[in-house]
Amino acid sequence: MTTYQLRIYTVRAGEMAEWLAEWGGKIVPLRRRLGFEIVGAWTIDETNRFVWIISHPGPQPWEDVDNAYYSSPERNALDPDPARHLASTEHWLMQRADA
Repeated sequence: MTTYQLRIYTVRAGEMAEWLAEWGGKIVPLRRRLGFEIVGAWTIDETNRFVWIISHPGPQPWEDVDNAYYSSPERNALDPDPARHLASTEHWLMQRADA
């Protein structure tokens, strides 16, 4: 069963362009190499928010695959860390409601 995660980030004021460049150039390719799918991503300019949905198919628990991403040598090598652009984050696991 595929698990989905809704990720809502508040990006630091004035840093959205830098965040988007690093997210698209570093985070997205690495997530994909590690088996994640990027379902979609959106910005909410009025609130400086960045919202994206990712998924991962397979039998492994989400916590295991997400921990593998964050502990991977490739993720740890991202310097400077793209997360420096984020003021706050929210993460919500989701399951599809439609058939």
